[in-house]
Amino acid sequence: MNKSGVVVSIAKKADISQKEAEKALDSTLEIISESLSKDKKITLMGFGNFSIHQRASRMGRNPQTGEKVEIKDKKIPKFHAGKLFIEKLNKK
Repeated sequence: MNKSGVVVSIAKKADISQKEAEKALDSTLEIISESLSKDKKITLMGFGNFSIHQRASRMGRNPQTGEKVEIKDKKIPKFHAGKLFIEKLNKK
């Protein structure tokens, strides 16, 4: 499902217009991005946790030339699914 599919589903489930649903989704994603960029962890009980992991710099190599290349450190977003979310996915 892509973003427009999510917007349509939100609109139907919440009984709101698609424009309002899109605004709500965009706002939610923006808040998550802003919080993570400030190294704040986000916990949505029952759904999961969003956090930032700092990946250390390391040496790599160019596969075409074999030349060593330094790969700089960077922040990586992580998601850890909550127990209720996992249970819902594995319902039989």
